[in-house]
Amino acid sequence: MVASGCRATCLRDPDAGLLDWVLLAVLVSLWGTSFLLTDLAVRHVAPAHVVTLRLVLAAVLLSVLALAMRRRWSLRPQVLLWAALLSACGNVLPFFLISWGQQFIDSGLAGVLMGIMPLATLLLAHFFVPGERLRRHRLIGFVFGFIGIVLLVGPDALLGLGAGGQALLGQLAVLAGALSYAVNAVLARRRPVADLWTLSCLVLFAGSLMSLPLSSLQPLPIAVPASAWIAVSLLGVLSTGVATLVYFTLVTRAGPTFLSTINYLIPPWALLLGAVFLDERPGPGQIAAMLCILGGIALARPRPGRPPSRAGAGSAPAPDRD
Repeated sequence: MVASGCRATCLRDPDAGLLDWVLLAVLVSLWGTSFLLTDLAVRHVAPAHVVTLRLVLAAVLLSVLALAMRRRWSLRPQVLLWAALLSACGNVLPFFLISWGQQFIDSGLAGVLMGIMPLATLLLAHFFVPGERLRRHRLIGFVFGFIGIVLLVGPDALLGLGAGGQALLGQLAVLAGALSYAVNAVLARRRPVADLWTLSCLVLFAGSLMSLPLSSLQPLPIAVPASAWIAVSLLGVLSTGVATLVYFTLVTRAGPTFLSTINYLIPPWALLLGAVFLDERPGPGQIAAMLCILGGIALARPRPGRPPSRAGAGSAPAPDRD
């Protein structure tokens, strides 16, 4: 998911052209498909290994492209520290939580639960980002989104009255991953100035190094079907690496306001893929909850004519989304 906001060079929102809509559709497919790929991968490969492999693949891909483009690498201690912090909150922790949670819940449900991320970002930004006030329409949008999450998880389960079990833990893990993305979005707005391409590479490399100890705690399984390895490879190369390239292109061309449209499209796309390829059957409650969450996102959008805040604005340098 994407939280609106970018530096002054990206604070523009021209009328979107055909290419912008094509890029948006590509990005929706890349990020939305990650839930399907994660579901296929964690059936045979431990979540920790899935996280490490996708980060390594994405880091190698972006680094090769950055070197080919002769981007300037900034290795200042401040940049390295922020790269590690952003990687922990925006890659390692959410990737692991979502991958672990998807062992117990449908991929479509995970995609819908991620809809809380832009709303949680608004709430955190109110307290930690200068100029990002939680105005009435944003507060109403957050309440609608929260109601959608309660409907999705189930009031009985949240109150501890239902069987819940592993399915409830899986949903809570995905929600925790979404909140981690929200924290990362706020932190990214306060990051030091650095080349976005090379900072993204540093973030991905830092994530690879941080995830290695976690994945080394358990051996990599030997008898893994080719479909699982293909899913992991696609997660790293497409849903993480290529998606970042498309993100950079789109946010530069059309600006963050147009890009925020993706928040409405990923949850239904994830539901559709789960239904078509995994035979998942979302019930009326899931559909109603998704509509409630998307309605909350719509209410929380910046009002027409109100310019986005430039105070501390910035976009996440490695906007990888599960």
